[in-house]
Amino acid sequence: MTMESAKDQSTEAPATMSEVPPAHAPTASAGKPARGSQSLADRLFLSLRKDIVEGRIAAGSKISEPELARRFDASRGSLREALMRLESLSLIERRVNVGARVVDLTERGLLEIYDVREALEGMACRLAAENRSEDDLLELRRMLARHEQQEELKQGTAYYQPEGDFDFHFRIVQASHNDLLIDTLCNKLYYRVRMYRYQLGMASPRAHRAFREHSHIIEAIEAGDGELAEILMRRHIRASRSNIENKLSQQN
Repeated sequence: MTMESAKDQSTEAPATMSEVPPAHAPTASAGKPARGSQSLADRLFLSLRKDIVEGRIAAGSKISEPELARRFDASRGSLREALMRLESLSLIERRVNVGARVVDLTERGLLEIYDVREALEGMACRLAAENRSEDDLLELRRMLARHEQQEELKQGTAYYQPEGDFDFHFRIVQASHNDLLIDTLCNKLYYRVRMYRYQLGMASPRAHRAFREHSHIIEAIEAGDGELAEILMRRHIRASRSNIENKLSQQN
């Protein structure tokens, strides 16, 4: 089932988890090369990634290399490098005799991401509690204080997760200090998650509850209680999944 596009105002999501070049990619300047050092391939990659995540290049649509080369006045070599990086983020896929296409957004794909997130983000919480540093705890608290100022959250209508270091789930994974986990959730899956968030749109009555759940998870991490932190994150993601399933059933 292909999903309809909508505004990115999610209570949760398969996360505000994104990046590409370095293994520890996105921070607030997430996975983005310093401006002065950006190559044409870098600029193409960042522009196309944004267009795909936000739906300006539609899910399931065919990628025309000649058309993109003309649009960006780019060489085929730079374009192919950018497309390879997008493929590594699971934003495009190549099919025999078909070529490159933007991935489809499906209900099954979304729920599979939730399954993976529940297991791996639960683990990330446990490791974050075990490996916590004062800097990590300070950044988590600052992030939550910033979220608390959102007007939509105050009104209980939505809980928006900004990209990179200001995304609760992304920041928790970073705090795990486990390179493989960070690469999986903050590189390989992150923008696929953002794509679902942005285009499905998940304004929800769970906004206040989701924020409280985030607060409780951080409290468990601060206390060094990895077992509790993992349990709370798993429950949190299951509740978000249930909310999404209800939303999708109403649309059908």
